Amino acid sequence: MNNQTLESSYRYCFDITKNHYENFPVASLLIPKNKRKYIAAVYAFARIADDIADEGNLSSATRIAKLIKYKDLFINGLISDEFPNLPAIYDSIEKNNLSNENFVNLIEAFIQDNLKNKYQTFDEVLNYCKKSANPVGRILLELFDIRSEEAFEYSDSICTALQLTNFYQDLSIDISKERFYISQDLLRSFNLSIDELKTFYESKTINDNFKLLMEHLIELTNDLFSKGEKLIPILNGLFKFEIKLTILGGREILSKIRKLNYNPFRSRPTLKKFDWIKLLLGSLYK
Repeated sequence: MNNQTLESSYRYCFDITKNHYENFPVASLLIPKNKRKYIAAVYAFARIADDIADEGNLSSATRIAKLIKYKDLFINGLISDEFPNLPAIYDSIEKNNLSNENFVNLIEAFIQDNLKNKYQTFDEVLNYCKKSANPVGRILLELFDIRSEEAFEYSDSICTALQLTNFYQDLSIDISKERFYISQDLLRSFNLSIDELKTFYESKTINDNFKLLMEHLIELTNDLFSKGEKLIPILNGLFKFEIKLTILGGREILSKIRKLNYNPFRSRPTLKKFDWIKLLLGSLYK
């Protein structure tokens, strides 16, 4: 791999980070400059897999085949014109002694999205988060050479909370794709069903049972954020503020759902520039 190929690959990754909207900061100014290209490479790796799993009009079989190809190329350390980001991720892994397992788990989560669209129990949802979200936090910790099991556990709580928050935020988007991340055991416990979720999506209205369900889920998710906050004293420098800001961003999305009277079907809650300014000032003050 020559330097020109590697530089081009990192540029490609940075372009991806700039061209996608996210609720949570990516390679932001709070991240030390010498780490930003690695974080951009990690983000691009996951974003590309996500786009294969979700974007366009491909069949599930085609999506799965492309994701398996992506995974096989990665596992075998191969380069392909189809995935210009791979040289950057290989370099990032080598330079930072990152665990390959986390990257494989991310791809397998996106494959699962095209194999499974309903979850019987909340534990199944949490197991999905272990592949779809938790690896990202573990990769970030490894990038900053933090590798204790305690830190990984707190990071997992943050990442699972962020993933759950994204499920609530994107209920309408997921339902339109026939994906249901609110487990059926939870729906039953609040006298709800998948058919009723479809009705809420179509009508943009909810009933009291759904409101109670969302109250329960938001409380549970905030508890995960609270557990994850124990990671912050372990961190140092600007990375600490980045994680604080990310947690505040997740909590703010949950707060916006509350302000919608627990109805994320009516309007997708997002964070605007002024929200981020408030959160940044709040994280620095705290």
